[in-house]
Amino acid sequence: MVDSFGWRVCKRLLFLVLMSFLTANGQSVGRLSITILDASTGKPTPVRVQLTQNGRPVAQLPVEAVAVMYGLWDHEDGYGFQPDSSFYVPGRFQLSLPPGTYAVAISKGPEYLPQKHILTITAGKTVQKTLRLERWINMAAKGWYSTDGHIHLRRSPRDNPYIACWLQAEDVHVGAFLRMGDFWETYYPQYAYGDKGVYQQGNYLLTSGQEDPRTSELGHVFALGAADRVRKSNRYYFFDEVFDKIHQLGGITGYAHQAETFHGYRGLTLDGLRGKVDAFELLQFCVDAHPLHTQHYYHLLDLGIPLTATAGSDFPWCGQDHGHGPVEHSSRIGNARFYTYLGADKKFTFSNWRDAVAAGHTFVSSGPILDLKVANAIPGDHLDLKKGASASITVHAYGDDRQVPLDTLELVSHGNVIGRVTAQETGQSSHHLSLQLTLPNLESGRWIAARCSAGTCRSAHTTPVYLTVNGDGFYNRETASHYLDLSEQYLTEIEQQFNPDPTKVDQQAWKYKDGLQARIAETRRIIEALRKKLK
Repeated sequence: MVDSFGWRVCKRLLFLVLMSFLTANGQSVGRLSITILDASTGKPTPVRVQLTQNGRPVAQLPVEAVAVMYGLWDHEDGYGFQPDSSFYVPGRFQLSLPPGTYAVAISKGPEYLPQKHILTITAGKTVQKTLRLERWINMAAKGWYSTDGHIHLRRSPRDNPYIACWLQAEDVHVGAFLRMGDFWETYYPQYAYGDKGVYQQGNYLLTSGQEDPRTSELGHVFALGAADRVRKSNRYYFFDEVFDKIHQLGGITGYAHQAETFHGYRGLTLDGLRGKVDAFELLQFCVDAHPLHTQHYYHLLDLGIPLTATAGSDFPWCGQDHGHGPVEHSSRIGNARFYTYLGADKKFTFSNWRDAVAAGHTFVSSGPILDLKVANAIPGDHLDLKKGASASITVHAYGDDRQVPLDTLELVSHGNVIGRVTAQETGQSSHHLSLQLTLPNLESGRWIAARCSAGTCRSAHTTPVYLTVNGDGFYNRETASHYLDLSEQYLTEIEQQFNPDPTKVDQQAWKYKDGLQARIAETRRIIEALRKKLK
């Protein structure tokens, strides 16, 4: 049985062959010619295009379409068309079409306002349009650069200009292309890592990373920014050895998929409590239609463990479409992204971006924009105050009524909402929400973050500001006992995986029982030390 994705590709190819046959045999056609300009620069700009007729995608690809091979498990499932039947063009395209009425949808990521036009094609005539795409916000001009931290495409130097066009069409400034692995093999190879694997065009760059190891018992992990790949096939379930080597190579480690799928919360507990993890993939459309899942993130934060918030599409595996027309499969690059603050005085380079991610200067988003300050500290900063001091907090959320209509903004500390506003309140709106408050007479530390929603599919969340008092930590004594008990439960779940089951060929933790048991024992000693400290 042919899978639905492959069948859609076959149908599109058949349609292309049919269209070529009809045109060659005298079928009357008209012509569509469209140029898309960036309204601020007046220059052609790469965009995403979806062409439909009567609500159905037109499976005809212009010669200008930028095509790159992609697919699940590194198969050639797709090429010129995206999973939702759209395609990327560098700013212009032309098509010969049978007479009729068509809808053309143009988009360029969440910072631009999408457009949709109804056009009538007449035999023997050309419909010529010049469209100008406008931004509602320009985050790069403010020193914040967007990243899709989880893309699966095989990449060679020859592919780089075409893949860069895809990123530009979604206005993703950094694309992290992850070589994927399991204990059998690897997929989506990258030709180089670190500086050697960087390809940059202006304010857009491509970099290599990895999603490996990946197991169903301990979760999936990722690494960004390292000078080389790391794989330990014969010690596959010892994630910490990979993390240690990645750190030696200047990289950043993290748990993917919000640590929800593939029991990632188990590995996060095992490695996070031992200080091996830097980041957490907080926003993604792999679990359900709501991209923000905070349960396991708040678990570690409340135990005083800092984690930088990242996000990624997991293209071509996961997604949720916000675009126009029917959606058969909604994976798309950039639908979940994180913004990193480099500052107005720093050049946009790979090393500056990597340093800023390592510092935690990030927020994740599928649309809304967040601006959080605790005193003068920004997300990722550690702010130490004297006992009894006060801390002023200001947070703004920005959206757009047509593209990202905001509804709720919240300040969160130790998992509790300490401030909340909605777009319906006086002085607030669906394009700007703001909160300001002061925490007086501080006796102990805490983590403080902001989160925002703009409907089910559009959310944002900052990395926390880590506030300490007299140099003590930012852990939460009130929830410590609960989270330490939960950590112990997750370690017990790992131990329950040590009985071999020949029917589950994708589960091999039992082969690594002795090493994992030693790591579990180390983690339990840390749990007991935290119990005494936070009692």
